[in-house]
Amino acid sequence: MQSVLVVDDELDVREAIERVLTRAGYSVRTTADAADALAELRRCRADVVITDIIMPKINGVEGIECIRKEFPSVRIIAISGGGNFGVSAYQPHAITTSAYLAAAERAGAHLVLTKPFESMDLLHSLEQVLGVGHA
Repeated sequence: MQSVLVVDDELDVREAIERVLTRAGYSVRTTADAADALAELRRCRADVVITDIIMPKINGVEGIECIRKEFPSVRIIAISGGGNFGVSAYQPHAITTSAYLAAAERAGAHLVLTKPFESMDLLHSLEQVLGVGHA
């Protein structure tokens, strides 16, 4: 059974991803931030880490860099929906979601997903990074 560690500071996001992946047959653990994720990986490795980018303590980009350095065989999917602002909340110097995800790729994420995403997109992404995609 493939194991997945989900890292997101939003409880509802963690729980939703955990439900989808558990139903699909994955062994799933969750943490609320990158510091706890590193401790969890040291305790028990995972095949894949799915991590949010915008989080307290250690942000997802820094977390990805640490994971890649300490656990080079772990596959990483970065997720983010932060940084997008509507017209009423326009911020001219705001970093966009695509910039966060590009930074995650530069840090070593194997794949990126923009929130919100569909369950099937998540499962397909997981299969892709694990190399078990459909023929």
